[in-house]
Amino acid sequence: MTELKNDRFLRALMRQPVDRTPLWIMRQAGRYLPEYRATRAKAGNFLNLCKNPELCCEVTLQPIDRFDLDAAILFSDILTVPDAMGLGLGFHEGEGPRFANPVRTAADIDKLPIPDPEGELRYVMDAVRTIREGLDGRVPLIGFSGSPWTLAAYMVEGEGSRDFSKAKGMMFDRPELMEKLLDKLVQSVAAYLNGQIAAGAQAVMLFDTWGGLLSPRDYLRFSLEPMRRVIAQLKRENEGRKVPVMMFTKGGGQWLEAMADSGADALGLDWTTDIGEARRRVGDRVALQGNMDPNVLYASPERIREEVASILSAYGHGHGHVFNLGHGIHPGINPEHVAALVQAVRELSPAYHAPA
Repeated sequence: MTELKNDRFLRALMRQPVDRTPLWIMRQAGRYLPEYRATRAKAGNFLNLCKNPELCCEVTLQPIDRFDLDAAILFSDILTVPDAMGLGLGFHEGEGPRFANPVRTAADIDKLPIPDPEGELRYVMDAVRTIREGLDGRVPLIGFSGSPWTLAAYMVEGEGSRDFSKAKGMMFDRPELMEKLLDKLVQSVAAYLNGQIAAGAQAVMLFDTWGGLLSPRDYLRFSLEPMRRVIAQLKRENEGRKVPVMMFTKGGGQWLEAMADSGADALGLDWTTDIGEARRRVGDRVALQGNMDPNVLYASPERIREEVASILSAYGHGHGHVFNLGHGIHPGINPEHVAALVQAVRELSPAYHAPA
């Protein structure tokens, strides 16, 4: 087992003291980097890239090599699990993901298998192992999955959508059918994340991209409760140290108190929630991750630094903060602006961790 040289990120997730606020960026291995675009071209298309462990390792390490980040995140897609269930995932230029075999009936749900992480999803586990070897202990590796609700929304809709009317239609008209689908996804996601942990992921994250589309009542039932059940099944220790769990619901700021009781170690925030107010609401129950608007990175380095200072000040002194964007980085961002973000966090955050 390679000794971890920088565990600042893991310590922050556990609300332990650190010398500065750790930083990573959602979608940090992505199209804004010219080296990523070159590797993706070499792969031929996005799915080929996702299914090639060596190329996944290459793109995962690119932002770590370029920026002084405190964590790497597995390069993959949130829809690998439904693809492994036989839905036939494809990506169409300008249209996003689409399934050849959407799930619409009880019979469709009955025939869905629970994918074996070392079987149908072996390429992801191999990518985790390859990345851990490539990182050589520089920083921790984050594994992830889409949340059961988010995966169900895509599986029923068959593609991306603004309102996911087919998925919400099933939820309202046949709630027992939606819960049957979610039950299978809870089992599948838990097995998938445990597979990643066994393969070497040192923290894991649930991305609930579409939970914010739901009413408070429906969020608690169809999104948060399935995530709670996933977290309850996760292996929380590996290689002699705790494996923290992060939960991120885009648009979920109104449910922070309920989310803090989910069993997760940290909650991700988008930019619509004030991080200082969020800290007051959850206390020391969980760490907080976030939450700069990704569009700030289109601004000047000076303005980026001001925004970093504002977020650090809003969170205040003490532990339990992982700096991140409020959602994934945009493809059109200048990498030099990301470097300015990293530099600002490194220079401004130590003051918030100094002894009083």
